[in-house]
Amino acid sequence: MGTIGRKIIGMDVDELLRLLNAAFASEWLAYYQYWLGAKLIKGPMKDAVAAELNLHATEELNHAVLLAGRIIQLGGTPVLDPKAWFDHSPCAYEAPADPYVAVILDQNIAGEQCAITSYKQLMDTTKDKDMVTYNLALTILEQEVEHEEDLQSLKEDLDLMVSRGSR
Repeated sequence: MGTIGRKIIGMDVDELLRLLNAAFASEWLAYYQYWLGAKLIKGPMKDAVAAELNLHATEELNHAVLLAGRIIQLGGTPVLDPKAWFDHSPCAYEAPADPYVAVILDQNIAGEQCAITSYKQLMDTTKDKDMVTYNLALTILEQEVEHEEDLQSLKEDLDLMVSRGSR
């Protein structure tokens, strides 16, 4: 733990650690949702969507690594038990019980929208109080916004393909 690094934070460090652990738990759930969805997906464009889901899974895992590093820098401990991820995460985990490509895309779009909201809130909370966490949240937010756009573009393509196929 960096003593001065912790002292320069202009907010309650325990609250900050709670927020970081919430994001950490969300990233692990998002990783698993993407990873599993990519394995089970069925339907038109499944290969293109699975490739995108695998890429996003890797990026979500990297986000968890970054968040764990920040938590440890602040003298905290990342959530140790995967069962606790559900309690800490503000975002839902939607099991890919229906593997149809449109359902998987909708589930992951919803997850990205929750992540965008969560990182925006983390940025608002840390702005001018903890620039390290603020910048970390900004970096992750940029990728989450890109993920939402990628998934929505795939969904639009799928919708066009399905609607033209039914003519």
